[in-house]
Order: sequence, then C-alpha cells, then structure tokens
Amino acid sequence: MSKIICTEITIVNRLGLHARAAAKLASTAGKYSSAIKTGRSPDKLVDAKSVMSLMLLAATQGTSLHFIFDGTDAERAQRDIEQLIGNRFEEEH
Repeated sequence: MSKIICTEITIVNRLGLHARAAAKLASTAGKYSSAIKTGRSPDKLVDAKSVMSLMLLAATQGTSLHFIFDGTDAERAQRDIEQLIGNRFEEEH
C-alpha cells in the first residue's frame, strides 16, 4: 500500500548540502522505490535521488527543506534520511 509523507527537515551540518552530503543523500534516497522529492518550498521540489538537483538547492546550514516521500517504503525512507541529516551526513559532530 502506497503512503505519502510530507515533512520538513533542517540541514544541521556546518557545510550544508555540499557535494559529498548531496551524494550521500541521493544514495540513501536511491535505495528506496518511493518517489522522494525535496526543496525549499513545497511547490518547488526536486528529485532527492539526483545529486545535481540537490546541489542546485544550495542548502546551507540552518536551511529547512520540505520532503515528500511517496511509495510503499516511504516510512523507512523518511526515517533513514532524517537520521542521515541528523547525523550531519556522518561528517563532523
């Protein structure tokens, strides 16, 4: 059964959504069959599985991003992405 989850997640790492962080986010999103979109506003979302699209968001530390998870594994995808961002992309603490 498909599920749609809408949430906001704040980028907390010092360097923001730079190349390595964007690659980790896209890689994590790519593990799921759900469609995962993100952006600064709910009406301008990009594919969270695309590194280039994520980098174009230019999300610095403190930026709140809207996420929409749409699919059968949406809950797991949301949990993993929230954990990845909350752990500062496993960079610095």
